[in-house]
Amino acid sequence: MVGIITIIMSMVLVNNYVLAQFLGICPFLGVSKKLDSAFGMGVAVVFVMVLATAATWPIMQVLNSFEIGYLQTVVFILIIAALVQLVEMMLKKYIPSLHKALGVYLPLITTNCAVLGVCISNIDANYNYIESLFNAFGAGLGFLLAMVLFAGVRQKIEGGKGVPEAFKGVPITLITAAMLSMGFMGFSGLFQ
Repeated sequence: MVGIITIIMSMVLVNNYVLAQFLGICPFLGVSKKLDSAFGMGVAVVFVMVLATAATWPIMQVLNSFEIGYLQTVVFILIIAALVQLVEMMLKKYIPSLHKALGVYLPLITTNCAVLGVCISNIDANYNYIESLFNAFGAGLGFLLAMVLFAGVRQKIEGGKGVPEAFKGVPITLITAAMLSMGFMGFSGLFQ
């Protein structure tokens, strides 16, 4: 139990895919303008990460048994693309407002390197199936945390009057992301 909690907390704080490993930056910057869409994207990524791990880990064992592990990346991308299509269809049917708010960024989960990264890192870390699922869940929670924190800060900054004209828009967004990332560096060394 302690190992599972360590894996989750490590992925949320120390090895945060967005703020420490710089994976998944496209949706991080693109969908973080509004808190509700950032939260929705974060939840969708958590869901896709866990589902992708649940599907890719056993398939990797099959690939290894046939000694064709070199097909890992291609197979993982195909599985992730299929899962994202499933999530998109579910959101379109059951939560159309969130589907519309996420817009083009929802299909981009397919190319979100954080989703592919968590599937590959589970294999590289030699996690068993349960550890892989919790690692993916922790990575997703870390992505969600980064999205929500950044969206909150970004709404506050863009709504304020203290930003110089030269820094408005993309410059202040990137500076804010860098400062948030540096803040998360304070967690390094917390878990081994």
